Amino acid sequence: MKRTIRFTKLFLSLLLISILSISGCNNDSSHSIPPEIRAIFNKELYNESIWALRVIDMETGKDVYNLRSDDNLFIGSVRKVFTIAEIINELGLDFMFQTPVHRQGIVDEEGVLNGDLILVAKGDLTMGGRRLPNNTMAVSNFDHNEADIFGNAVLTTPDPLQGYKDLAKKIAESGVTRITGEVIIDDRLFQPYFFRDQFDVRPIFVNDDVVDVMINPGEPGGPALVDWRPMSSAFGVESTLQTLASGMINTIEVDPLIPQCFGVPGCIGDVLGEISTDAVPPLTVEFPIVQTFRIFDPSSYARTILIEALIDEGIEVDAEVVADNPTQFLPPKDSYVDGTILAEYISLPLDQYGRLVLKPSYNIGSDTCLILWGVTQGVDNMDDALLAEREFLTGTVGIPGEEFSFVDGSGGGDTKSTADAILQMLEYISGKPFFSEYKTMLPILGVDGTLVFVTDFEQDPTLAGAKGNVHAKTGTFAEGDETGIIVRGRALSGYIDTKSGKQLMFSLIVNNVNIGENIEGLFEVTQDQGTITAIIWRDN
Repeated sequence: MKRTIRFTKLFLSLLLISILSISGCNNDSSHSIPPEIRAIFNKELYNESIWALRVIDMETGKDVYNLRSDDNLFIGSVRKVFTIAEIINELGLDFMFQTPVHRQGIVDEEGVLNGDLILVAKGDLTMGGRRLPNNTMAVSNFDHNEADIFGNAVLTTPDPLQGYKDLAKKIAESGVTRITGEVIIDDRLFQPYFFRDQFDVRPIFVNDDVVDVMINPGEPGGPALVDWRPMSSAFGVESTLQTLASGMINTIEVDPLIPQCFGVPGCIGDVLGEISTDAVPPLTVEFPIVQTFRIFDPSSYARTILIEALIDEGIEVDAEVVADNPTQFLPPKDSYVDGTILAEYISLPLDQYGRLVLKPSYNIGSDTCLILWGVTQGVDNMDDALLAEREFLTGTVGIPGEEFSFVDGSGGGDTKSTADAILQMLEYISGKPFFSEYKTMLPILGVDGTLVFVTDFEQDPTLAGAKGNVHAKTGTFAEGDETGIIVRGRALSGYIDTKSGKQLMFSLIVNNVNIGENIEGLFEVTQDQGTITAIIWRDN
């Protein structure tokens, strides 16, 4: 199958690092590393790689294994371990986002609001778009936020617009029949964060700020079958994707990945290329193939979504349905009073958001959570949140400042840490009342999240029992172009409930792995790290 792999600016510019070989394991502490683990370190794939591993018995506090634990290495999304623990520690597992809609004006006896309707964004990452009937959050192991990298995703089943529909229904039930003024999203909770040189993250979200495109082959020689969600006048999709009879062809392209036209009538994205009826979809091996367009202006998009929901509830809206979010009409930021609230959307508890960020490794969600944590510390932007976090980690947690370097809340680019620093944070978390719940939020080996891939223990069935007993966060920093892919950092850190009943915490990091032109090589690294944790589970 022919497949194009696109590397966006999610992978930041190349950072030069020294190249050290693990061959021979010459580090003074490497003698304690078991031969089976050293054999993985010494695979040809890792000839130019740097490995670090530290494992600690949580009851005794003693090292089980220790190799290069004081090296500062790329850790990718393992950084999220810190972010999510910090916001839960501050707000509590039961915290719920409360997103109000205020009126700016008077509602007369006929239900006419002579003024503006204002949704005040509070940073709710989902706005009901992943809410299941049992009041838990739908989380996909193959999340749509990574669809443009991995070539596919599995969509969750809830209505991505449910929170906006619920608000519109409540506004109608309050007696409002018409809005003569503007509909506005107040997105001033924090300063916009320019996510990895791509777009501004704001405290308002619709469908994780992507438009999903679902693709199936049509009749050979004819157009492919293309659908999308959410359906809205804010953004449409046009397709010239053609169906071929055979050839294992999949050259799907969405263009542009980040449309700049949100807030302008007639904003569209294109789906291009060819797909054959015998193509094998990546990851799922089943159709549909899912790709996404990024919502560049989430506030203007959410405004349109809210207006359309109001109209569906029978409320007449005088404002233009598709337009830039008119923030110039907002009142002073802190001037709202409870008496002007017409409706309020209350989210699921924060523990469900922890699962969303940690299991599929939701980058924008984690960045937002760090800024939201910053808001609790009296700051309203990423840079100041990072400074406040550094003070917390060095002061309260006690991690030496030279042992970590974070550039955002999710693990982007040259995010670095020592294994020692990660373990110090894991130990801090283990002493908190929320530890048992936090542990379940992490990906589970062979079960869910980014560790669902790790199931290949056929060659050594003695490792199979590790499934379900390793709770750990993965992290990847990779760069590539048409010549190949370099995994600058692949990390795995968390907790192991061993075969003998011990509780361990560990951090396992590899840097500088050349996986060539095939992104499936990343899954080999993932499997190798999973196998190492399974060996630790079996032998301790």
